[in-house]
Amino acid sequence: ERERAEKERERVEKEREREEKERERAAKEREKEEKKREREEKERERVEKERERQRELQKQWEKDRERQRLRELELDR
Repeated sequence: ERERAEKERERVEKEREREEKERERAAKEREKEEKKREREEKERERVEKERERQRELQKQWEKDRERQRLRELELDR
């Protein structure tokens, strides 16, 4: 009886250890996924900032071109 109880205790302990390892593995996996999401979000923000910068450069270029055109019209008079 004592031997059976000891084996059961060992089985329960092994099961507890296995569950703990599984929880740790799942926690690491969640952490990894969270870091991946953060990296992706930062990349989206970087890309959006670059697009905005390009739009601003384009607007400035168009303004400068229009100014140059008007200047040339003035000179042609």
